[in-house]
Amino acid sequence: MRLKRLLGTALVLATCGGAGAAWAAGPADYPSRPVTVVIPYGAGGPTDTVGRIVAEAVSQELGGRLVVENVAGAGGTVGAGRVANADPDGYTLLFNHIGMATAPGFYPTIPFAPVGDFKPIGQVADVPMTLIGRGDLPAKDLAGLIAHVKAQGSTVTIAHAGPGTASYLCALLLQNQTGIAPTQVSYNRGFAPAMIDLMAGRIDLICDQTSTTTKAIGSGTVRAFGVTTRERLPFLPDVPTMDEGGLKGFELAIWHGFYAPKGTPQPVLDRLTAALGKALQSPMLRERYGQIGAVPVSQAAATPDGLAAKLSAEIARWTPVITAAQGK
Repeated sequence: MRLKRLLGTALVLATCGGAGAAWAAGPADYPSRPVTVVIPYGAGGPTDTVGRIVAEAVSQELGGRLVVENVAGAGGTVGAGRVANADPDGYTLLFNHIGMATAPGFYPTIPFAPVGDFKPIGQVADVPMTLIGRGDLPAKDLAGLIAHVKAQGSTVTIAHAGPGTASYLCALLLQNQTGIAPTQVSYNRGFAPAMIDLMAGRIDLICDQTSTTTKAIGSGTVRAFGVTTRERLPFLPDVPTMDEGGLKGFELAIWHGFYAPKGTPQPVLDRLTAALGKALQSPMLRERYGQIGAVPVSQAAATPDGLAAKLSAEIARWTPVITAAQGK
């Protein structure tokens, strides 16, 4: 009997020791299966393009596969809400843009707290915006476009990907600064169809990220009226800034970042941040981002502290602006 008890005790200790060893080895083995990166906008859109490039680069640095899943709806809040409620094991991440900061202003209720329900991993890239129109618009420059829209009123249409999205925010700022009021057309399930409709002449205007618009501008199928940067872009040297076109101080860059659900183990977060920092130095990523106008952030910004500070500052910046613009 004594021998059986001793053997039983030894078995229990061995089992516990094995479990402890497996638990301790977990972060070191991460990721042991594919990691899902939720992009809360449609496939083929600007944020999807930026996100897929960095997901590929992070996969190479992390030694595990990152798989993108598009979960569009309600200005990005549906996908973000899904990640906020996911298991905090490092296998479900969120890639989002400025919409994380603007959602509280646009929506009275959202299924997550931008600050409290996530652990920031790091910022990724800034992307400028461009105001473009269908190729046969009579206006030749920004001043002519504004005059045309004022004359035609609501018969002119401008597309966006839904309240809270980058394209909606740009359209809102354009309306506030010029007083024009084109009819807004929402493409809530993905913005790629909006580009198709613009090139086909079914809608008139889009203000969106260069990751979506650069190729169309280069092909001559659309007319570019301005970029939202302080200076002209080197890859679009013939497109004036919005400031040059007469809208003084009109600047808007869309920033992007990676998040994990709160409760994600710190060793996993550390591995993800380290992989992101290396990925942003990748020649492949830098070349591909350069082609679409995305600018990788500094190493200091590609950290949890960098993203947390950016998110808090942008919430404070945009919430009163959006609230005032919507007459709340």
